[in-house]
Amino acid sequence: MNSGVVRTAFRRRIGPFGSDPIVALTWKGKDATFDPIRFGNLFLDLFGFRRQTKISRWEFMLKFLWAALLLFSFPVSAQEIAVSSPADGTRPFHPGEKLTYELRWEFIPAGHATLEVLPMTTIEGAPAFHFTAKAKSNRFVDTFYKVRDHVQGFADSGMDRSLLYKKKQREGGHKRDIVVNFDWQNRTARYVNFDKAKDPIPILPGTFDPISAFYFVRLFDLKEGMVLQRPITDGKKNVIGRVAVVKRETIRVGGREYDTFLMKPELDHVGGVFEKSENAEIRLWVTADSRRLLVRIESEVIVGSFVGDLVSAEMGKAPEG
Repeated sequence: MNSGVVRTAFRRRIGPFGSDPIVALTWKGKDATFDPIRFGNLFLDLFGFRRQTKISRWEFMLKFLWAALLLFSFPVSAQEIAVSSPADGTRPFHPGEKLTYELRWEFIPAGHATLEVLPMTTIEGAPAFHFTAKAKSNRFVDTFYKVRDHVQGFADSGMDRSLLYKKKQREGGHKRDIVVNFDWQNRTARYVNFDKAKDPIPILPGTFDPISAFYFVRLFDLKEGMVLQRPITDGKKNVIGRVAVVKRETIRVGGREYDTFLMKPELDHVGGVFEKSENAEIRLWVTADSRRLLVRIESEVIVGSFVGDLVSAEMGKAPEG
């Protein structure tokens, strides 16, 4: 048997709502019993939802894993504070860069996600970076809850602020087509979903969308003890995102050793599963070289450990001239 393949065996449990499936899994020689109904009910309790259909419960695991790739957008209360900026204009990323991650809950594979820098474009006549993130559940999870998400961020060529943000979500039976337009003359952002627009919200100078904020953090020459902060918006509210550089350490990912900085975003004012979990935290490992690649994301919450590991990296190329 190939130990790198999930082997499943289904049995039934008789409960108050009838019989529920129990899944026995083997992955890379490890055996476990996974109860999707109990797991789903726990998520519903944590997030404050009423009891829903069995399939809808998988939404929470996939949404959490997907959100892990946008960790720099976790909010704290917004105040008018000084905006952190990198010391120079060095670019650790260029068009053509593509980072691919394997996502898993405990040791169970759940899907893949990618972060990519596309060719430079223009937004209302201004040159702009074009960043994109995609998430796709694997065939095993597709059986319960299919996810196909696509997020795009557009930042000005100086990496000073966002110009446009788009998010297309296809999660189970849920669909969203979100566009956030930035009006810097009036310093506002407007959220639109399927042509239904909300009122514009005020935004702070230098505000980024969540995915562009991830690339902004990579501009910094990281040092232990550093705390980075930047205004961030998803079109619904404008918050200050903060992340601390904890220490430098060597970790092993996918059979390869990386010299990294361990980073932790601030979670004091984050609700949901983090608020319900004692000592919850999120850890990020970014390479200590000039590329500052995110090689691992890890979170410990009440329902277990969630991990995203870098499995491939295609480097971009700086524009000539």
